[in-house]
Amino acid sequence: MDSENAPPSSDSLLARIRTLLLGAPKQIKDPNLFHTMSLIPVLAWVGLGADGLSSSAYGPEEAFRALGSHTYLAILLGLATALTVFIISASYSRIIEHFPHGGGGYIVSTHMLSEKAGVVSGSALLVDYVLTITISVASCGDAIFSFLPLHLHYLKMPFTLFLILVLIVLNIRGVKESITVMAPIFVVFVATHLLLLVDGVVTHTNRLLPLAREFHTGLHQDLASMGVFGILMLFLRAYSLGGGTYTGIEAVSNGIQIMREPRVKTGKRTMLYMATSLAFTAGVLFFCYALAGAKPVEGKTLNAVLADALFADWPMGRIIAFITIFSEGALLLVAAQTGFVDGPRVMANMAVDSWLPHRFAALSDRLSMSNGIIIMGASAIGLLLYTHGSVSALVVMYSINVFITFSLSQLGMSRFYIKRRHEEASWKRPLSIHLIGFLLCVTILGITTYEKFTEGGWVTFLITAVVIAGCYLIRSHYRAVRQGMMDLDESLLATPSPGPANLADPDPHGQTAIQLVSSYSGFGIYALMSVLKNFPNTYKNVIFVSVAVIDSGSFKGISEIEALERSTKASLQKYVNLARRLGLASSYRMAVATDVVQGATDLCAAISKEFPSSTVFTGQLVFRLEKFYHRLLHNETAYAIQRRLQWEGITTVILPIKFTM
Repeated sequence: MDSENAPPSSDSLLARIRTLLLGAPKQIKDPNLFHTMSLIPVLAWVGLGADGLSSSAYGPEEAFRALGSHTYLAILLGLATALTVFIISASYSRIIEHFPHGGGGYIVSTHMLSEKAGVVSGSALLVDYVLTITISVASCGDAIFSFLPLHLHYLKMPFTLFLILVLIVLNIRGVKESITVMAPIFVVFVATHLLLLVDGVVTHTNRLLPLAREFHTGLHQDLASMGVFGILMLFLRAYSLGGGTYTGIEAVSNGIQIMREPRVKTGKRTMLYMATSLAFTAGVLFFCYALAGAKPVEGKTLNAVLADALFADWPMGRIIAFITIFSEGALLLVAAQTGFVDGPRVMANMAVDSWLPHRFAALSDRLSMSNGIIIMGASAIGLLLYTHGSVSALVVMYSINVFITFSLSQLGMSRFYIKRRHEEASWKRPLSIHLIGFLLCVTILGITTYEKFTEGGWVTFLITAVVIAGCYLIRSHYRAVRQGMMDLDESLLATPSPGPANLADPDPHGQTAIQLVSSYSGFGIYALMSVLKNFPNTYKNVIFVSVAVIDSGSFKGISEIEALERSTKASLQKYVNLARRLGLASSYRMAVATDVVQGATDLCAAISKEFPSSTVFTGQLVFRLEKFYHRLLHNETAYAIQRRLQWEGITTVILPIKFTM
């Protein structure tokens, strides 16, 4: 059959479907790659600020409801909320300055406090980002299905599960692509809520004097009945229970890697956009609740009640109110982006530090952290099924963890400025910001925990504790393996050379060993010695092959990639020098890729054509007692490469590197 008219193979068909859904692979060598993938402040505001801005859909309402009949305090509550947003945002702008490669609370706690504080902060953030996805999608489902007949509500759970799957696919395609798709929703929310808030203030100016009198009367009565302490406790409780308003502020400092250069300037501008929009929206909402005399109505959000009241006399007022509240639900879907953008980045940072499996630091060919994205999505699906999509249950779980990270971050930065008080003349001003932020966050954390612990807050603490325990188990395993590798390095790195170096070029017609290596270490030397021992006087040539893997730790700019290439070439040259001293003709080949299996397979296939009489060798850690978790913590790269090369007809041998634990 003519090859041009042959039906497409199943592999080709699957590849086409994958490309259609996820997009074509990114070209790492593209000099414009970082520019085209990075976000300008406005897009970063959409992708990372939506979580904070969407919290105005439920944060202020929770606080206002906690006031009960003492609604005159809403004005002070609005001012306190806006001020808190600016204080926390200002402190995170400082964090962006000192940690320009991102990482947010995890990196700050690790470097400024301790590794133990870092793993607590990182684990709390991971749980929080899973909850961000879950509560955002569940709230979106509630908002949309509130406009549909009750007999269709059985479709809500399948619909929300479908939304999570769509978000997974969008984020694997890439952060910028997913944000661009959702930007119109963000624009509609901003426009309709700006209209709502301005109308709420402008059309109720006649209520300003009565509202001032209500404030004076209510305060006078409560002072007589409750006293100053009672009013303060009531206010603090309402203020703390509205803590969900601040949950998205962390996102910008955590996702600084995806910002357009200059990153610090872009990050700080994005933080300003988010802080201003959130402080204005949340603060004025409290004012509008008080001016319009909004009262909770069963089955409706307080914002829906406010929109119905304000737009009632407008032409097409019901439609405008519907669009306003519908945009809230839709924005919550955009807010789920924060979990998919920042959650995998926290996982990657923790994986680099060996708190999580190293594979979570890997990038896909679309340069997204697909492993982390899938785990975040799968965890969100699990929580959605566990809570049956109940927003009230999820809010309780969601309202705690972020303030653990906030508190540790503020404490870490306070410690940083205290230690540098002799080096920075203006240390008192930033210190005061972080100390105030710390006191506010600890207050909110303490009161929220006290109020919500028995209502489901304990579940959040339990899940977070399980994650922390898992991190310690993973870290202890990697430490044991690292110690074993160090022992191997000590015994083999000083391998003596028996004679003069063989400087001849490898003979294409000679027997050739193609050895896959990573950095120059005892592991690679052990594998080389195994080849020479098991196949004496067989191979005259050795070609060392290495793939410089681009992961989240190195994917920060062109300079980092170039440094990785230089390091890889230096390690390869050391192997070549060793082989030459052992009397072998030697050379090396390398590639830069995100997938070590595909990169190594392509390199070995090309080399086998250049050296027809060749065999591929690669090493694999072998444990005396194989445990179920070894495959999760140690990738099966050697076996995956062997399968692909054997399919190509290339002989591949896996050399066991014995390891006893």
